[in-house]
Amino acid sequence: MSYMITRRSVPHTWAFKRSDPDWRLAQSSGWTRADLMWERLMEAGCEAYASDKLARAGRIFFAADALGRGRFDTADLSRAAGPAARAMVRLARGKDAAALIAEAQRGWLVAPDAVAAMEIKPRIRSSLFHLRMEAKHRGQYQNNLRLRLGRITDETAETLAHLGADTAPRHRHIARWRGEKPTVFDGTRKVLGAALLIPDAVQGSGTRRQTR
Repeated sequence: MSYMITRRSVPHTWAFKRSDPDWRLAQSSGWTRADLMWERLMEAGCEAYASDKLARAGRIFFAADALGRGRFDTADLSRAAGPAARAMVRLARGKDAAALIAEAQRGWLVAPDAVAAMEIKPRIRSSLFHLRMEAKHRGQYQNNLRLRLGRITDETAETLAHLGADTAPRHRHIARWRGEKPTVFDGTRKVLGAALLIPDAVQGSGTRRQTR
């Protein structure tokens, strides 16, 4: 199977200028163009899915998956999110997605290790007091954040474990991303992106059902 990405297949989605403020900030934080490109592709795919533009969503998720396969390490959770999103599109179109679901489930097995190893950079605080508190209790802060993100990745694991079944849990993913999206470009943003940048619709026997 070919995984070539073209501008024609995902127009105005994955390209961005070097003057892009997010790209400048991401680059200064150690992110690659592929990291930011993947995030934006998955956001665009989820938007297309929510608008019932399933063919477009499928093309965009395919491009994101291809990018992940070509640029990311096998321990990167983004490698599991791509197949998961593609599987949801196939299920929504009444097609078999067993191979993609199995691939996503296998890829998600490294979630605990990814959470344990993720880089946590200081957050921008609204007051000097909060900034000092974070610096003083940084170890506890990081432990609490890892625990919280571990719970989120556990919810994604539950979603992946039941893809295509009527008993699938109705966790929020892309809807939650809009509120959880970190302002810093670090490991937490990559882990959260992998966990939450998939559609919210729960699939059952190839039928779309909206989450509550």
